[in-house]
Amino acid sequence: MATTRTAHTVWEGELLTGNGTVTFDSSGIGSQPVSWPSRAEQANGRTSPEELIAAAHSSCFSMALSHGLTGAGTPPTRLETKADVTFQPGEGITGIHLTVRGEVPGLDEQAFVSAAEDAKKNCPVSQALTGAPITLTAELV
Repeated sequence: MATTRTAHTVWEGELLTGNGTVTFDSSGIGSQPVSWPSRAEQANGRTSPEELIAAAHSSCFSMALSHGLTGAGTPPTRLETKADVTFQPGEGITGIHLTVRGEVPGLDEQAFVSAAEDAKKNCPVSQALTGAPITLTAELV
């Protein structure tokens, strides 16, 4: 069964001086302010499309890696994933770097890196973001 998740943004004013609010409709977790300076300069308590992409990518990748490891008979105890999404004004998103540290009993470093590469390639968010280069650092702790 397919699912659809929804968020919406209300923007007021010009790009450089305006601001908006993004609301997470499906989850009901609230609203967050967004502005051009929060995207291209300092966050200053506001979010950006790139931060939202980073949140989506890190959580999707973690789910995909957990699923792959569990399917291989080595379920993880813990996965900690960070996604760094780089935005260059005038160019757009120029890259995404995933960093994952995992606790996986009975798994060696090479097998963990291989599973992480597979998750990077196959998680639905990675597949949706193929327009940007995605790199990965993976290590067991």
